[in-house]
Amino acid sequence: MKIKTRDIILVSMFAALSAIGAFIKIPIGSAPITLQFLFVALSGILLGSRLGALSQIVYVVIGLIGIPVFTAGGGISYIFKPTFGYLIGFIVASYVVGKISETTDRPSLKRLFIATLIGLVISYAIGVPYLYVVLKYVVGAKITIYSALKAGCLVFIPGDLAKCLVTTVLSYRIIPTLKRAALV
Repeated sequence: MKIKTRDIILVSMFAALSAIGAFIKIPIGSAPITLQFLFVALSGILLGSRLGALSQIVYVVIGLIGIPVFTAGGGISYIFKPTFGYLIGFIVASYVVGKISETTDRPSLKRLFIATLIGLVISYAIGVPYLYVVLKYVVGAKITIYSALKAGCLVFIPGDLAKCLVTTVLSYRIIPTLKRAALV
């Protein structure tokens, strides 16, 4: 895969947006409410599967090398934080959202919304089990699978559905402009 200068800029921009999304947060327990998923889904839709996932890989690598871009800092020890699984999920989610979106030149609102929902489910499917394992076996918390699901997923569903809707509408409006400017 040959990467153009424009692609490097866009990948970097979405990595930066993901970092910004981490700082726009409302702390509520083990996992805060952030705007990260909005930028994760947008990266997949607007950059495509490969570049979208690459933007999230860049974001995670930057955080793991010690730059404090995650919700609670950065560094290699972050892999032992309960929320690190969501970061892994973001990479996969961006790729899948991009794959679903790029199957047509002009994805419908329905296709975009379904893509973001699937990406959200992927984020939860990776993030919640990781949260459970770290809290139970690393932190030593007495936690059940249900309480991990409640703390790492259920409380976030209304806000995350709103982010999916905003992402869908934004991308649906942005894609034609980007196509005309030959940026997508």
